[in-house]
Amino acid sequence: MEATEKKLKLIVFELQKEEYAIPVQQVRSIEKLLPITRVPNVPPHIKGVINLRGVITPIVDLRARFDIEEKRKTDASRIIITVVDEHEVGFIVDAANDVVDITEDQIEPAPEVVGSLENKYVQGVVKIDKRLFVCLDLNEILQLDQSKD
Repeated sequence: MEATEKKLKLIVFELQKEEYAIPVQQVRSIEKLLPITRVPNVPPHIKGVINLRGVITPIVDLRARFDIEEKRKTDASRIIITVVDEHEVGFIVDAANDVVDITEDQIEPAPEVVGSLENKYVQGVVKIDKRLFVCLDLNEILQLDQSKD
């Protein structure tokens, strides 16, 4: 009998018409855009904070974080509320598309160059039929934020 493959669920979202994915266990909720309170003296990709059900949550604009051109927010724009190292952090994305089931062996190592993203943000790449998702490492994205302080 073969060992069972570890199954994973990924939330797929969109930035500049490219699809990215994060593990569903890191996602607490997906929200429509909410009013964001600006915080002075923070990097430009940190848009501020929101009060979501009594929890003050910092909001990171992934477009700004990845140096992708700013775009006007639309009805499809979402804030993905995640839990990273026991802290809630929201990420603004262009759209949250769906949830996909994969097995761990479907995650392939990131190639040397993945679009304009630096490899340090990328955990791997998943291909399902004709779709290709870049799996992001949220811990790395936030650790890099802290190292700049």
